[in-house]
Amino acid sequence: HDDMDDVVDEMITFEGLGPQIIQEPEQEDLQTVVDHVPDSVVEQVEPTRRSERPRVQPRRYDDFILNVSLDVLMLEHSEPSTYKQAVTGPDSKKWLEAMRSEMDSMFENQVWDLIDLPNGVKPIGSKWIFKLKTDKDGNVSVYKARLVAKGFRQIHGIDYDETFSPVVMVRSIRIILAIAAYYDYEIWQMY
Repeated sequence: HDDMDDVVDEMITFEGLGPQIIQEPEQEDLQTVVDHVPDSVVEQVEPTRRSERPRVQPRRYDDFILNVSLDVLMLEHSEPSTYKQAVTGPDSKKWLEAMRSEMDSMFENQVWDLIDLPNGVKPIGSKWIFKLKTDKDGNVSVYKARLVAKGFRQIHGIDYDETFSPVVMVRSIRIILAIAAYYDYEIWQMY
């Protein structure tokens, strides 16, 4: 506490005012200052307005949690979150068939090129995502498996340099189709 008194009693020079001693105001001094505030200033100060509305605890996500709980109860099957759960669960044959279908589709569409990994480079991992597709009655109709890359582990400048996602506007396609129809052109899709 003595250190604080030393700091408070320190001499400080303000521009044009000369040296002054800063002291901690006492309670009587504060009351004196308050008593000497002009009435014009007091009239300008408006009291803080408080809401008269009754306060109610918010009901966050109550309906969502209830709906999700009912959906989970209605599902006889659940979606696995890992590969291990998929291959060891009760529907493992159906999940394995979905994974085999995904791999066949990737092979058929040639979505990757197999190359030798350069020295000192660590490959980006992948993960299986499993989804159950249901019909209008809520019965499971399709077991869907997708193999996705863990792109969030990539580092800019090391794993990639540019990011782009070519997306065409519907208006542009309509214009091209209108021009092709007008001039009787053939349209070829190339990928």
